[in-house]
Amino acid sequence: MIGDCFSQAPGAMTLLQFTTAIGNAVRMSPSLQGAWVVAELSDVRVNGGHCYMELVEKNDAGQTVAKLRATIWQSRFQYIRQKFYAATGRDVTTGMKVMLNGSASHHVLYGLSFTVNDIDPSYTLGDMERIRREILMRLHREGILDKNKGVEMPLAPQRIAVISAEGAAGYGDFINQLTGNAYGFVFYPHLFPAVMQGEKTSASVRAALEYIEQTIDLWDCVAIVRGGGATTDLNGFDDYELARAVATFPLPVVVGIGHERDRTVLDEIAHTRMKTPTAVAAFFIDTLHAASDRVSSMIDWIIRYCNDRILGEARRLSNCEGMIPALVEARLSGARALLEKEMTRIPVLVASRLSEARGRLDAAGRLIGALSGSRVVQASGRLADISGRVTMASDTVLKRASTKLAALENMVEVLSPSNTLRRGYSITRVNGVAVTDAEVLHSGDRIETVLYNGAVESEVIKICLKDNQ
Repeated sequence: MIGDCFSQAPGAMTLLQFTTAIGNAVRMSPSLQGAWVVAELSDVRVNGGHCYMELVEKNDAGQTVAKLRATIWQSRFQYIRQKFYAATGRDVTTGMKVMLNGSASHHVLYGLSFTVNDIDPSYTLGDMERIRREILMRLHREGILDKNKGVEMPLAPQRIAVISAEGAAGYGDFINQLTGNAYGFVFYPHLFPAVMQGEKTSASVRAALEYIEQTIDLWDCVAIVRGGGATTDLNGFDDYELARAVATFPLPVVVGIGHERDRTVLDEIAHTRMKTPTAVAAFFIDTLHAASDRVSSMIDWIIRYCNDRILGEARRLSNCEGMIPALVEARLSGARALLEKEMTRIPVLVASRLSEARGRLDAAGRLIGALSGSRVVQASGRLADISGRVTMASDTVLKRASTKLAALENMVEVLSPSNTLRRGYSITRVNGVAVTDAEVLHSGDRIETVLYNGAVESEVIKICLKDNQ
């Protein structure tokens, strides 16, 4: 047998022997034990206190170029989890870029895997900063990094579309600061609820921006506010799609996210960045106060200008009042002189106009006489022509009518009952009514038969119908 030959071949190993040898080689390799590995976490899940995951690496095109199973056993998982959260504010989750310390192992049934002993949180924090820089560079290349900064903020923003988590402390601080301002300014904030932490932050805030844009005419600006927390709680705001939505939004966007030390991508691209939600409220109050001061200054300037203008106009009016009599006398004198001059011209102008009118009237009379004679001759010729046409047309109509009348006379003569009787037909009547159906007759009825020449009276003896023939 072929199998027997191979089983007896010198140097051949069984599969178990081969996989065991691989496992021994992995365990005995110093470079594969206690190694630091940089990878992205995928399919992270906790079961029975153990954490199972896959480590993946992707190229620039997003294609997976390496993959390896990994496990954090229960004995190390709680320590690593608490340490990582204390430093980053985030749990170990799918999609996170991490640096792990661990050892490779190979099981004869389950193959190659990686046992995690530790995770370096500082690498993850550094990767977050790298992501922020990449997003900002991409927005810069697209020419929209400072686009929202260029949107004009209204002088007195009072209608504020607020994006925040409903019931959040940061939102409450913002509203309390805004409505309890010392100047008594009235604001009209409206909350568009959104998730402000975790993986759903970007999609939720973008959805709120879309709702605001649908009623954009109702708002002066947008405020995105969130209270403080762990640094990595704000990672949802370091998202390209959200950053692009804010950068290109048609209303000015004011952000107050986290504490003063916190900084996200939105802080770099929004119209105005304030350190906290209460600082955002203070910004609106100060802006309205500045507008109020400006209006007050303008009112004072208008009052001063009006007073100066009234005094100047009063002086000018007084001067004009003194000049009026002299001006009136000068105007009247000029008008009298002009009137006298025009009165001397009137007789000459009237005589000239009358002479011109007489000349035109004589010319028109001669022209009318010449035209009337010509028109009478033309009308007489047309009348004679029309008279001849009427005579010819009436003769033609009479001839046609005579021909038609003769034809009708012939037709009446042909269809006359006397001609029908002349050909041998007769008319049968009962009680003066013509009979066309034998069924209306009965034996013993008296009938009258009309012939071409005379009539015959008879009595019905027998009736024969067509069906009985």
